[in-house]
Amino acid sequence: MLPPRHAEGHKGTFGTTLVIGGAITPRVMPGGPALAARAALRSGCGLAALATPESLAVAAATITPEATVIPLAIGDAVGDGAIEAVRRESRESHAIVAGPGLGRPCGVDRLVAAIVELEDRPRVIDADALNAMAAMGRDQVRGPIILTPHPGEWSRLARALGVEQDPLHDEGRPAAAAALARRLDAGGGPVVVVLKGARTVVADGERWWRCDRPNPALATAGSGDVLAGVIGGLLAQFHPRPGARALDGTLDAFEVARLGVALHAAAGRMWSEHHGDAGMLAQELADAVPAGRRLLQSEDA
Repeated sequence: MLPPRHAEGHKGTFGTTLVIGGAITPRVMPGGPALAARAALRSGCGLAALATPESLAVAAATITPEATVIPLAIGDAVGDGAIEAVRRESRESHAIVAGPGLGRPCGVDRLVAAIVELEDRPRVIDADALNAMAAMGRDQVRGPIILTPHPGEWSRLARALGVEQDPLHDEGRPAAAAALARRLDAGGGPVVVVLKGARTVVADGERWWRCDRPNPALATAGSGDVLAGVIGGLLAQFHPRPGARALDGTLDAFEVARLGVALHAAAGRMWSEHHGDAGMLAQELADAVPAGRRLLQSEDA
């Protein structure tokens, strides 16, 4: 159920989501983080900051002009200034999304490690940030943190940690998501795994939930970036903030992840009502999120 939106709220009330991503080699990929930032805003957060390689900053700002852009010193390698900029910007943000279109520049493991260690902020770890975790053998993390792997990314990370489950078949997917969450959990808050697929599974090692609304229209490039952004936007709005007065309707990381998957699916359903089961563009999916939000609210009523 969506928590109420405060009628007298302002941008600060609804939080800031920091998105970190974008690559210039071997392919130029400004779209992933820009889509994630757009989806975070469409989910209802007040502000989005987009940290991306400096050579992609103009392109990212063009795709999502509503986001503020932080140019990072990332080319073929990650500079020390990029890591410091991410740490600095995280202090002004309420949730972090890392990985969309990040690529694999030299030193990306240092950048991802720094993001994972920002334990005072809820984080969403997606795409190439997950691959970096697998490559570096990162075996424990402290929550609140949400990992959003597809089955291939799940397999790379799980095999590196000695987790043996089946991420592909419906009957085994809840156990696969839960096993990875338990293996990584070092305490401090929920570690949540969102195992993507036609029936996406959300698990934190104790609870699990499955979205039983498959929609082939969602099988399109950038759909996962939108999901990561939606979850990040909901974290900024509804996850408890350290040192702040608790607001009505706060949700823990598992509840936010479940709501994010449901909202992403609802947006897909709204698009499919008008267009069918194929041909969706990820930008259209992001722009359908407010209609999906209204659909969830009507189903909750």
